[in-house]
Amino acid sequence: MRVLMIGLIVLGVAVSIPYAQSQGSARPVIASEADFRRAMKELSNWGRWGTNDELGAANLITPAKRKQALALAKEGVPISLAHDVPQEKAADAPNILERVLGPVNAAGTADQYSYTGTYHGIVHSHLDAVDCHMMVDGKGYNGRAMEDITAAGGCPKGNINALKDGVVTRAILFDATLLPGKATAQGWLEPGTAIHREDLEALEKLEHVKVSAGDVMLLHTGRWKRRAALGAWPRETGFAGYHADVAYFIKERGVAFIGGDGPNDVYPSGVPMVYPNPVHRLALVAMGVSIFDNLDFGRAAEQAKRLNRYEFLFSAAPLRIELGTGSPLNPLAIF
Repeated sequence: MRVLMIGLIVLGVAVSIPYAQSQGSARPVIASEADFRRAMKELSNWGRWGTNDELGAANLITPAKRKQALALAKEGVPISLAHDVPQEKAADAPNILERVLGPVNAAGTADQYSYTGTYHGIVHSHLDAVDCHMMVDGKGYNGRAMEDITAAGGCPKGNINALKDGVVTRAILFDATLLPGKATAQGWLEPGTAIHREDLEALEKLEHVKVSAGDVMLLHTGRWKRRAALGAWPRETGFAGYHADVAYFIKERGVAFIGGDGPNDVYPSGVPMVYPNPVHRLALVAMGVSIFDNLDFGRAAEQAKRLNRYEFLFSAAPLRIELGTGSPLNPLAIF
């Protein structure tokens, strides 16, 4: 009997050690181009909602999810999540909105708006369409080929008009300035600071929230607070943002949209590869998760801190632009 017990104990140790190792290594890392390409396959939603799908992960926002989100507007307080549209060039704003005022007379006036270049980039608050804006090996979400885009003179499927009825759901604001050791004393993350999936899980505990299917996930790094204090800085200086490994968190939780107060991807990304912006490509191309770039969460973060509530009703409506790869817009947080 004693020999049998020893044998069982030894067997138990032999089994438990590999199990512990497998548990510890269960989470994939994205540290190389090979890791990125593996993630593109593992996280793919191509065909999940049909070969002609144009909504991607927005399909996860059900009528029931919207009704639940509406109940979050407890105080009835709306807060803009966009930053003012830049009208003057700066280190982070090579393209601006040119506003020309027409003749002013006793009956009134009107002005004319035009962008000097694309609204995509690192300064304008905008929403990327699920398809066409980002591609990997010449293909966008659901296999949309670059040749089709060229032939159509725009995004033939999955363009921004697919969201013409707007986005209404629950949003969770991950305030990364609350993470110990991440933020400066002034209240922002320095450029190049990466937020990993473990950081998001830590914030869930700090903020008493849990991301669920159909949510919009927003990341506050204090970008605009830093800009107001120190001035604008170019892309080359870097941006705080999501590390590529967050893509697995996005897929597992069923996140419908992501957003940040910068270009979302941490820069430098820390992932040596041919393609820049790995989070953008994993989200848009592989998973069909559309992205809100360059939002401004300053006032929303203050309200969330006052209420100790980091979930709220989220509403956004892009411009109706057929074939468009995205749209400037002004999303709302409604507490």
